[in-house]
Amino acid sequence: MTAEAPRGYAKGRAKRREILDQAMALFGEAGYRGASLRVIATRCGISHTGLLHHFPTKEALLLAVLERRDDVDDEWLGLGGTTGVGRLRRFVELAALNSGRRGIVELFSVVSAEATAADHPAHKYFVRRYENSVAGARTAYEQARLEGALRAGIAPDAAGRQLIALMDGLQVQWLLGDGATDMAAVLRAHIEAQLTVDL
Repeated sequence: MTAEAPRGYAKGRAKRREILDQAMALFGEAGYRGASLRVIATRCGISHTGLLHHFPTKEALLLAVLERRDDVDDEWLGLGGTTGVGRLRRFVELAALNSGRRGIVELFSVVSAEATAADHPAHKYFVRRYENSVAGARTAYEQARLEGALRAGIAPDAAGRQLIALMDGLQVQWLLGDGATDMAAVLRAHIEAQLTVDL
């Protein structure tokens, strides 16, 4: 391997990250169906063919963008191996983090709504993602129960489903209100009302 190869790989990885960032922004602005690969390529200063070298289809690019968002969020939620109340606290912290990531929130809100159509390329992705998100929230509530921190009468399955629905609804309100909704505060109040301890 020559000295040039690592630098070339680094440049390729950097360009790939730039493409993902620009795609995330455009998908958030125009939705998946309204976004153009040619516009994304232009924003990145490369040709359409150059973009296709990194992502052969628009669907592949969309899925890479969504997976990147999930990787960041999953890492955030799992930081320090938190469980139970600690994991529920992480959901609140993630909402606070999202208040500084308008493009990602917008992308998720727009594309998840589009993906309700069974023929949308991200339909299966979002079905799987919601199943995993609800399961993760349910597990956090089950663990909080084992810790003795869950109020009587709170069903972990229903609470987990409600938590994910509330997070998504708050994101839409936050977008429509130009950031006026304090997503983390609302989420914190909701979760604390279900617990016997403070977050």
